[in-house]
Amino acid sequence: MHNYLLRLRKSAGMSQDQVAQRLKISRPTYLAVEKGSRELKISESQELARMFDLSLEDFLAQKIPSEQKHSKGKGKKEQMQKFKEVLLYILQKVGARPNVGQTVLYKLLYFIDFDYYEKYEEKILGLQYQRNHHGPTPITFAKAVEEMKRDGDLEEVKSKFFSFDQKKYLPRRAPDFEKVNLSLPEKEMIDQVLQKHGDKTATQLSDYSHKDIPWASHEAGEIIDYDVVFYRDDSYSVRDYEDEL
Repeated sequence: MHNYLLRLRKSAGMSQDQVAQRLKISRPTYLAVEKGSRELKISESQELARMFDLSLEDFLAQKIPSEQKHSKGKGKKEQMQKFKEVLLYILQKVGARPNVGQTVLYKLLYFIDFDYYEKYEEKILGLQYQRNHHGPTPITFAKAVEEMKRDGDLEEVKSKFFSFDQKKYLPRRAPDFEKVNLSLPEKEMIDQVLQKHGDKTATQLSDYSHKDIPWASHEAGEIIDYDVVFYRDDSYSVRDYEDEL
């Protein structure tokens, strides 16, 4: 089981900390599971099955998700490609700004996804976001970035923003929206979020995201439910509900 869990986690681009938080256990406890020195509880197996989009039966049988078996496979591949092109667009627009490091990118992606979902009830990128201490974190970000670095699409650099260490990403090619289906309203939403938040620091955006209902209504380590966005207050809402009455 421990090698199986390692394969699932790596495939999903998740860290041990992220999985441990979802299971509501410590990282050392989860590490013991991956090493095979601790057995999973049934409730933990159920949560892991949900996390990796498997039935409990398939999880216990240690089956690996495949594009042939799961009809969602092709959609997930297309979703990942769309995310990569949008990330390149974001980096092209604001990535060189001194304030824009990895943490700021996390929050920009979050507001792009959740603002669009609130306004149109459709997902623009559809990334899963986990509630972490510094705000919402896109789970597949690390996996996508590693693939883009390998393919020469972007470059990772280390820098300083005042006294803080910062991880930045610089695009090595222009986004190719012909590869993906990006609508005009989707692009407009991206531009609106970049205009509104692109100059904010990581601290400012983290503090701002902490007051947004989707983040505030979840526990540490939980995946943030998109539908909670409809309970936003007026200071965060991007939808004019009065016009719909």
